[in-house]
Amino acid sequence: MCGIVGFTGRENALPILIKGLHALEYRGYDSAGIAAITKEGELRVIKTRGRIEALEKKVLAAGDIDCTCGIGHTRWATHGEPSDANSHPHLGGDGKIAVVHNGIIENYLELREHLTARGYVFHSETDTETVAHLIADLHKNSTDGDIVRTVLRAIHRVRGSYALGVVSLDRPDEIIAARRDNPLVIGLGEGENMIASDITAIIRRTRKYIILDDNEVAVVRPDEVIVYNNFGERIEKEVRTVTWDLSAAEKGGYEHFMIKEIMEQPRAISDTIRPRLKDGEIVFEENGLTDDRMANAKHVHIIGCGSALHAGIVGQRVIESLCRVRCTARVASEFRYENPIIEPDDLCIVISQSGETADTLAAMRQAKAAGAFTVAIVNVVSSTIAREADGVLYTWAGPEISVATTKAYSAQLSALYLIAGRLAFARGLMDAEQHKAFCASLAALPDLVQKTLECKEQMQFLATRYNNRASVFFLGRGLDYAAAMEASLKLKEISYIHSEAYAAGELKHGTISLIEDGTLVVALATQHELYEKTVSNIREVTSRGAEVILIAGADFTGDESACRYVVRLPECPAILSASLSIVPLQLLAYYIAVERSCDVDKPRNLAKSVTVE
Repeated sequence: MCGIVGFTGRENALPILIKGLHALEYRGYDSAGIAAITKEGELRVIKTRGRIEALEKKVLAAGDIDCTCGIGHTRWATHGEPSDANSHPHLGGDGKIAVVHNGIIENYLELREHLTARGYVFHSETDTETVAHLIADLHKNSTDGDIVRTVLRAIHRVRGSYALGVVSLDRPDEIIAARRDNPLVIGLGEGENMIASDITAIIRRTRKYIILDDNEVAVVRPDEVIVYNNFGERIEKEVRTVTWDLSAAEKGGYEHFMIKEIMEQPRAISDTIRPRLKDGEIVFEENGLTDDRMANAKHVHIIGCGSALHAGIVGQRVIESLCRVRCTARVASEFRYENPIIEPDDLCIVISQSGETADTLAAMRQAKAAGAFTVAIVNVVSSTIAREADGVLYTWAGPEISVATTKAYSAQLSALYLIAGRLAFARGLMDAEQHKAFCASLAALPDLVQKTLECKEQMQFLATRYNNRASVFFLGRGLDYAAAMEASLKLKEISYIHSEAYAAGELKHGTISLIEDGTLVVALATQHELYEKTVSNIREVTSRGAEVILIAGADFTGDESACRYVVRLPECPAILSASLSIVPLQLLAYYIAVERSCDVDKPRNLAKSVTVE
């Protein structure tokens, strides 16, 4: 959600800022802009509604801009519609300060009224412009002239969440950075330094970086970075190193990042599972998931949003089946406000690809405050959720650029299987031999997913037949219903086709009234004990004109005659089937979106990392 990049050094800043913005496109945006301090002593702002390509045209039309310090932004509209005026950066006061901002300023109306009364004129509908004017006002009236101290004073007056990048004509080679509840990293180079929302925007220039924590402010110059805490005291920060290659964030010959990431799923699953399997046993790193803690857990809470929630729903079914402990999967934004019942011995698993999801982070903090032991399943190392959780289980999926998650979701499922297997063993519901057999099944999972990917051409063909449907329904029971939810989300978010997932047994309770001639229904059947019931549901929809694609387990022996097409999965333990059944449906969604000429990697209105409520 939104993206920030900043550069200060000795080279021309504009090409570096533009490349950084392109690297952040996957986060979702509807406008883009840059602010640059020229060598002639001007603060030039160029911004536009639309894609970065439109910004590049404006920059080119502006002629040569000689600058070595600047900030850039991609905006996803919250306050005010997408427009040139509402795009970032925003100028403050007399135009000597520019600000870019991710997040939401909750008291912006109060600040706006105060600043308007002091004579400041607003040119946008955004909450961000209040921050720009506030900084300008405080700086104008400061006695020390220190822009860092000014930003510290400003953020003490702001309520809400933010990542800020600030440049000022008074300090033409400096960028001031600040954060609260929104990610911001500082890239450390040789004679140059950067700020960014995400490592992907800095990795072309440097692999070394530091992470700003909440309520910290940094001054970033070409040759040094100084970080201050909330009290204005200088502090030391750990320097980290990016461990993945730039090629992991590039398409590598694929048409889209999404198809590349679908095809990378076997590796993502392997990298998540295999380091934690040792001598036929699931072994966690030092993350506090001890056998005693798991044996004594009376309730397992799983919290997530979107696809992470769907992974959690699969995890709930698996944990309750294997471990016989109460387990609930809940929407993070609902968990926060429903006064959940949490006991000190409870285990709370929070799932987030980015590790920055605002609602999930807030829900985790609530669970921690109530005494639950929190374990984060995240993909981004040192993200806020990872750092604040009591324990963390990294998924090691590598950078995921497409907004619609695929490999991160599959890696999350794998992490949940690991927790379920160890939990069952700790609670005495698996003996050593059963645990070893379960580990062997997990170890074989990457190869099974690789084999499942062989249906790629079949799903491409089906996409050519069904890309024109107005609605699609996904049906399943048990684990298949949980998988159907994620399959439905994949289709709707990238193809813009209305789709819904239903528990197949609920068909008669209203849903069946929506079935008519030509309706596409995708049925999942991987649970042997439910095959007969699922066949009955298929008959119910085909008798009303639906066309059915069946995703079937290898041992499916039900009547297939009512199905228009059948996709067979490799042989797999039923408890792990959700990892296989989602693969053909990811491919179906992808190819339908391609057939409909949709922007697959950057679907409209969506953001990769949702860092506001």
